Amino acid sequence: MDLTRIPEFHPRVVKVDPIDGTALRGVGVFYQCHLSGGTHTCIEKDIEIVPLEKIVTVLHHDTFGITKMLRDYTVETTFQKLADFSTKVQISHYYRTPSLRAWLLNLVAKGRIARETHATLTAAKSAIEALQHADQTSVKPL
Repeated sequence: MDLTRIPEFHPRVVKVDPIDGTALRGVGVFYQCHLSGGTHTCIEKDIEIVPLEKIVTVLHHDTFGITKMLRDYTVETTFQKLADFSTKVQISHYYRTPSLRAWLLNLVAKGRIARETHATLTAAKSAIEALQHADQTSVKPL
């Protein structure tokens, strides 16, 4: 829920600046992501949060033109508990392609979106496992 920790698991985000003065996710909260390479940013807004179940975020504005071409870009992340130490996480991307140019961009971009989403999920899994490992090694039997 801490927006400033997004760079720990999102491979393209190097820094997050809360815009609304809060670093925690919440409905209506805006934040700016600084992307790797140093020149591009995007502003995102959380529009729905169901704790431990779902986060829905819209891409409000970006400096590389995605919001102008792929309208209503929305990312839905869902969490489903499978067992005591197992959770299914799914990230879905939705957007409209109102023009031929946007439709063509989609043909090229959807593979990259899928690869970056997979990289984000893999990095999040690694970060969680590292925390679990640190917790296990810090507990010493009496």
